[in-house]
Amino acid sequence: MISATRLTVRNRRTTAIDSLTLQLGSGVHALLGPNGAGKSSLLRVLATAAGPAEGELRLLDRDPYRPAERLEIRRRLGYLPQEFGMFRGFTVRECVGYAAWLKDMPRTGTSDAVESAVARVGLRGNTDTKFAKLSGGEKRRVGIAQALVNEPKLLLLDEPTASLDPAERERFHTLMRELAGTTTILVSTHLMEDVNACCDSVVVLDKARSVFTGTPEELRLAGGYSSVVG
Repeated sequence: MISATRLTVRNRRTTAIDSLTLQLGSGVHALLGPNGAGKSSLLRVLATAAGPAEGELRLLDRDPYRPAERLEIRRRLGYLPQEFGMFRGFTVRECVGYAAWLKDMPRTGTSDAVESAVARVGLRGNTDTKFAKLSGGEKRRVGIAQALVNEPKLLLLDEPTASLDPAERERFHTLMRELAGTTTILVSTHLMEDVNACCDSVVVLDKARSVFTGTPEELRLAGGYSSVVG
């Protein structure tokens, strides 16, 4: 689902990702690394919100460099950026519905898809609440819902559990495990709780390069996260 070969990403004069080779299929994959390691930059490129400077990339067996194929990727993609915002006057239902429209979802069934996505993140009782009135954790859950509304085959989540309380983090972990069989999910996180609860593999970035790829158990046997970045 994600195939990158010697992928290089530059932000202005700095190299955010340096010659990354990555192959990920269905399942939940954690993306770890210190601040500035390049995690968010990588997710933006995988979400086709930015382009790489060098290297080869295929997403969902399509070429994102080709406009028609890039459009098909976006229709099958769910993306939650680290800084998620929405029109303050939109209700929760309108926020998720707007995301469905941006993803070119057919009108038939969209209303049901919106209600389902909202329910999956535990916001059924808030569908008519304005975005501006939501707490930080509720806004994050709207972000997860808009990423899920089109039943994506590729799901990219940047710090999805930030601001979530323990019960909502557990709900998130359960949801990720439910989706793992049919979806390629890449989750950037600082919480080993997320990794241990629902992730099948781990990719660790440090100083723009990949320094570890393996299972959570292999990371533990290697001495843990701190050992591979320090």
